Amino acid sequence: MGNTPSSHKISAQDRAILEMKVQRDKLHQYQKRITLITDRETAVARECLARGDKSKALLALRRKKYQESLLAKTDAQLEQLQRLTSDVEFAAVQKDVLYGLKQGTSVLKQIQAEMGGIENVEKLMGESADAVAYQKEISEMLGGQMSNEDEDEVEDELDALEKEISGVKEPEVPTLPEAPNTRLGESEDKQAQVERRKTRARERAREVADMSATEPMLT
Repeated sequence: MGNTPSSHKISAQDRAILEMKVQRDKLHQYQKRITLITDRETAVARECLARGDKSKALLALRRKKYQESLLAKTDAQLEQLQRLTSDVEFAAVQKDVLYGLKQGTSVLKQIQAEMGGIENVEKLMGESADAVAYQKEISEMLGGQMSNEDEDEVEDELDALEKEISGVKEPEVPTLPEAPNTRLGESEDKQAQVERRKTRARERAREVADMSATEPMLT
């Protein structure tokens, strides 16, 4: 007597584990392809800064940050799902797992949409009407997707690239023998960074307000 068909029945947990594996395999494929694109975006940012076009450099770095955030978000989500699917009480978390897999599929589609090829990266530094329209489209899309923290990290990367290109080196911080003085220096650096980020946030808010004011009103 052989095994009955019912003994090979695939459970909801088995299906979830299989779907999670499929998503992780796709993510690994996308990571390799996205890395080629983000490397080129960094190079484009350098080229734009070298010719004095800071706005295009910033756009390239913002798109790079967005793409990296998508990959990190999906990877973290899959790790969480892996923990849930290994739960012996799978029935209790099944709803959360299925919802997470659905969200993972949605984010993977977003990542796939970002893999338009190197030619789209080149448009970020183009001057043609088509390139300018593409740059505007990407800028508007990113405006609704990136957090203030993401924007601040992009600005910090832009500052570092500017210093690298101009040959300006970061001032060396002398080694202080006393710990209290070191902590004081670190505190001042953090405070200056907070102030820079507040200023950037205000500038971004003004830019959004200016864009809204210039948009034609519907009649």
